Amino acid sequence: MDSITFYNNSSSLKESPRIFNNSSVYAVPSLTKFSSVTFPGLGRNKSCVRKNSGWNFINRIGFGFSPMTSNTSPKYANMKVVNGEFGYVLEDVPHFTDYIPDLPIYSNPLKDNPAYSVVKQYFVDMDDTVPQKIVVHKDTPRGIHFRRAGPRQKVYFEADEVQAAIVTCGGLCPGLNTVIREIVCGLYHMYGVKRVLGIDGGYRGFYSRNTINLTQKVVNDIHKRGGTILGTSRGGHDTSKIVDSIQDRGINQVYIIGGDGTQRGASVIYEVALCAGEVRKRGLKVVVAGIPKTIDNDIPVIDRSFGFDTAVEEAQRAINAAHVEAESIENGIGVVKLMGRYSGFIAMYATLASRDVDCCLIPESPFYLDGPGGLYEFVEKRLKENGHMVIVIAEGAGQELLTETQNNTILKDASGNKLLQDVGLFMSQKIKVVILTKNHFSQQRKININLKYIDPTYMIRAIPSNASDNVYCTLLAQSAVHGAMAGYTGFTSGLVNGRQTYIPFNRIIEGQNKVIITDRMWARLLSSTNQPSFLFPNNVKAMEAKKGEEPATQALDDSNLDEVDNKEIATYG
Repeated sequence: MDSITFYNNSSSLKESPRIFNNSSVYAVPSLTKFSSVTFPGLGRNKSCVRKNSGWNFINRIGFGFSPMTSNTSPKYANMKVVNGEFGYVLEDVPHFTDYIPDLPIYSNPLKDNPAYSVVKQYFVDMDDTVPQKIVVHKDTPRGIHFRRAGPRQKVYFEADEVQAAIVTCGGLCPGLNTVIREIVCGLYHMYGVKRVLGIDGGYRGFYSRNTINLTQKVVNDIHKRGGTILGTSRGGHDTSKIVDSIQDRGINQVYIIGGDGTQRGASVIYEVALCAGEVRKRGLKVVVAGIPKTIDNDIPVIDRSFGFDTAVEEAQRAINAAHVEAESIENGIGVVKLMGRYSGFIAMYATLASRDVDCCLIPESPFYLDGPGGLYEFVEKRLKENGHMVIVIAEGAGQELLTETQNNTILKDASGNKLLQDVGLFMSQKIKVVILTKNHFSQQRKININLKYIDPTYMIRAIPSNASDNVYCTLLAQSAVHGAMAGYTGFTSGLVNGRQTYIPFNRIIEGQNKVIITDRMWARLLSSTNQPSFLFPNNVKAMEAKKGEEPATQALDDSNLDEVDNKEIATYG
């Protein structure tokens, strides 16, 4: 018979109670009616929690990933999950108290901060969670939730003991400098933290011993510049060297800004440093927090990534230039290539915003060139009708067409991404040469095509973030700081249904966010451009079947698409 006692090691009911069982410690997210109990026949690998709804059993599995209640699905094998009534599932993030007992806790200094003391209910309730789906039916289970981000009443760091580090990895994106600035300023202004290091040159900067002391003065106006003052790189992820560097420098808060590959690396750092390394053995407090960055908006779960709004806005300039060029000359065609390796969100949203685009091609929607219903036929039709046209193509679209014609070996960059060929240039040449040489146009009247190709890719990546993204970057950075000071680790700060949340790493790296071309947003685009879908009926059936097998991406789930479309900045936080 095992005796389990439930303790609340906080003077405030807003703090999580802790379970002490067989020398193991677990955080209990729920605050409903806990008590001490002796439960006959309870196995050595289970704890028992008394809630309003009854008894829930918490399986004790490997460090850093449980508790996990009544759920043995492979999806939750390495995740801290709590189940509740009516199908409620909380995919929680790890906390220091999951593996370090008797940690001292401190009052949040924001209580005495004049800027925040006047705010009613500024501190987030420990029970607050955010649903992944917000449109449900009366008999629908409550579904998956994430822990709401924000400041807690109690923190697990004092200002003087914090040694933070910030690193940026992968490609450039508008807003990187804003995130860096707001982490530094948030740590200082909200929590009094003065020691912040910038890791120069991406992941390899950890073991190349390249650092920058980040102060308020250093970061004061960097949000007005594009790029990243810390430098960046692809690859260079040597986990053991990075973890050794974190320990040697005494770093206890690591903020990692990057895309899905970077967040995957952050997940590995967390697992090695905390789950199996000396950090855990010595009971050290080390936070590994991610801030998702991808200009393509291809990170799953979150509503959108920072820099995306700026990219769409800047893409308008290129589309407008292409439209002016095409409209100003007979049979003018403007071709614009935009970013989108695997996901066509920038091309789709820029097209919808522009209303000057006649055809949008993205990686998720296959297309063909020759034959009835092909691209060449559509170009001919549109030129006959309007005398000009604008084509927007994402960089990852139509890559299979280039492979077929050029028989190239697949090469990859340092991050493992396939090096793409210039599909915009390829399509421009094909339209100019192939159409005319194959007499695609009517033999009764031969015409000349005046085509202008615009590739603004690197111009878009290098600009500073716009007002909307600046606000969003601030919220992401401050949410990550609040989570770190509150003792959470192994999480990514992200926006879910208009609310800031803490999302487990494994949810961020499990796949990619892609345009669902059988949903309404793509239908809106087709209605705007009046282009054909370029799909045969069997293609549509195959895609619908695949959509049924895999959960739809949050941002384009048909059930909540309109709500996502209409979110305002004012709802963040």
